[in-house]
Amino acid sequence: MSARTLLRLTFANAASAVYLGLVGASVVFEVAAALSEDPGIVGIWTFLLTAPASLLAAGAVESVWGLEASYWYLVGGVVISALVQSFALGALLAALRGRRQGNPRPSRG
Repeated sequence: MSARTLLRLTFANAASAVYLGLVGASVVFEVAAALSEDPGIVGIWTFLLTAPASLLAAGAVESVWGLEASYWYLVGGVVISALVQSFALGALLAALRGRRQGNPRPSRG
């Protein structure tokens, strides 16, 4: 898979753009709420939008570094999770478009 295909599937399609926009909006809302007096549990929305990959990443961070892990490891896990799921959405959309247009993938046999 070329870098161009990887970028197209991750960023340049409708499903991935909407998904990344929602995740970005939740991050902006989380930062704005954290700057207020009582943010509550606003940070959970970013984890829920990037679940299940972010929950797996948080579990991996906790198992490797323990409860004293830096906050930035969790942020990195959320970013990577959002990108992985954006790629998966793009690949799913491309597969569904190919099937709908009647372009089956060639067999490897």
